Amino acid sequence: MYRPTALLLAMSALASQAQAETLSYTLDPNHTFPSFEADHMGLSLWRGKFNRSKGKATLDRAAGTGTLEVTIDLASVDFGLDAMNKWARGKDFFDSKRYPAATYKGRFADFREGAPTKVAGELTLHGVTRPVELTMNGFKCIPHPMLKREYCGTDATASFNRADFGLDMGKDYGFRMEVMLRIQAEAVADK
Repeated sequence: MYRPTALLLAMSALASQAQAETLSYTLDPNHTFPSFEADHMGLSLWRGKFNRSKGKATLDRAAGTGTLEVTIDLASVDFGLDAMNKWARGKDFFDSKRYPAATYKGRFADFREGAPTKVAGELTLHGVTRPVELTMNGFKCIPHPMLKREYCGTDATASFNRADFGLDMGKDYGFRMEVMLRIQAEAVADK
């Protein structure tokens, strides 16, 4: 028995799938800087950043889905003070020869008007993997003026307890273990 309604529904479903498109993006290493704030004996906050990171993302705004994967070169830590950078790369903290990279893998979540507001994911640091949720404090895409491809950017934040990752140096001296992440990131569509 021929059912035009069933055929129309099937065609409508195919048309919807064609409209929803997952785009792939590459993080722009010249416009992406994971930075952090960490306590110094309760007296002040030390701020630093990582100068080298790379990553990929996928995004389907119509479907409200996407993924993010970022790798951070721990040897690129930069406090603006050479002695502190050298110490942080060493065995007493990041031990960047043994653990050269931190990685973050997650899924975009809580879409509002086609833009994600969170990333539910996991951070691997110092050989330990734990859940860390990023809050996206803004998300915008525009046509890149020179590349003529979509260009997206965000400012994201998160916090975590560094002792959970085996980075508990200073705890016995009263250092607070909470680290605040601030990540500015921009990515360009691959096509």
